Amino acid sequence: MKLKIGDKVLVTAGKDKGKRSEIIAVFPATDKVSVKDVNLYFKHVKPFMDKPGERTRKERPMSVAKVAIINDKDQADRISYKVTADGKKERIFKKTGQLIKDQKETKPKKK
Repeated sequence: MKLKIGDKVLVTAGKDKGKRSEIIAVFPATDKVSVKDVNLYFKHVKPFMDKPGERTRKERPMSVAKVAIINDKDQADRISYKVTADGKKERIFKKTGQLIKDQKETKPKKK
């Protein structure tokens, strides 16, 4: 999958078309991504023992075909790859040819 966690994307289809946000989760097996504050749905939780019932909002995964990465000139773009002399594969923007800076993926620590 060409998209990674932390990439800035533009939603190109669906009820949130035009929103800009970043990817918070990637699901390569189903070819879907979860985008922060996009494709929100309510989850209804029934009351249980002492806890009251509640409605929580949660992001649902969406297809990678509905998002486009945003390049350094703030435009929707596509991704291609370039192999360096030492054999390392790098992601680059197709329109500008600039290298895509990868953010370090930080996973929350379990206690």
